[in-house]
Amino acid sequence: MDISFEHVSYTYQPGSPFEYRALHDVSFSIPSGSFVAIIGHTGSGKSTLLQHLNGLLVPTSGTVTIGDYRLKADEKNKQLRKLREKVGVVFQYPEHQLFEETVAKDIAFGPENFGVDAKEIDKRTKEAIRATKLPEELLERSPFDLSGGQMRRVAISGVLAMNPEVLVLDEPTAGLDPSGQREIMDMFYDLHHEKQLTTVLVTHSMEDALAYADHIIILNEGEVYMEGPPLDIFQHQDKLEKVQLDVPEVIEFVTKAKHKLGIELDYTGQSVAELAKDLAQKVRGGRDHE
Repeated sequence: MDISFEHVSYTYQPGSPFEYRALHDVSFSIPSGSFVAIIGHTGSGKSTLLQHLNGLLVPTSGTVTIGDYRLKADEKNKQLRKLREKVGVVFQYPEHQLFEETVAKDIAFGPENFGVDAKEIDKRTKEAIRATKLPEELLERSPFDLSGGQMRRVAISGVLAMNPEVLVLDEPTAGLDPSGQREIMDMFYDLHHEKQLTTVLVTHSMEDALAYADHIIILNEGEVYMEGPPLDIFQHQDKLEKVQLDVPEVIEFVTKAKHKLGIELDYTGQSVAELAKDLAQKVRGGRDHE
């Protein structure tokens, strides 16, 4: 599903002493099937923007379009229920939302609320738990008897069981160790490609943005500060520093090799260790040539 924001602004508690403008004249487009990272510090407007994607908030002004669904100020939308069936949101610590007595019932809760029949729910439940790499024997266990990582995967399975066309990830690796973070992000990346989802990742991790996204949108004080392909964005270290954002370690390594040693490294997704080997070979090659 395509997503577009056209001159979207949002103000909390307008006309009151607590009035706060969270978004101001935000415009961008996300083509169907793309993987977009939205980055910005606390207070940049990320959470407010996210809540527009499934109609939890409606713009104070401007228009949000998600596929065939439109959200516009002062315009009643009777299709919010259908929109929320199409847009799956994985919030921070989704395991905190588990409440049913078995894993199967928890995964089935969303589809049941949307009137999906029992046979289809059973099919979706099994597909979702396979997608999150959990064994089927967990289905009849209490989710509260599982490990923290398994509980998170159960919660994600519940979102996937809705068969969303848009997947919104709000800091989905929060609280996980580095190995767990990579496993979860690799899982989402595989799902993105297998199901041809439009994926929106809200993150503080520049490394994840570089590794998984094909487009980045940076918010600052409720406005779009920069946007573009990751490699283009990370070439502008000075602009990023102005909004207290760092470049990923691998990009910093490539930049230093160029500026301090005059050596151009071709970055194609390598790790720092792999780039260091490339650099060593180029240094040795230069000496041998001399």
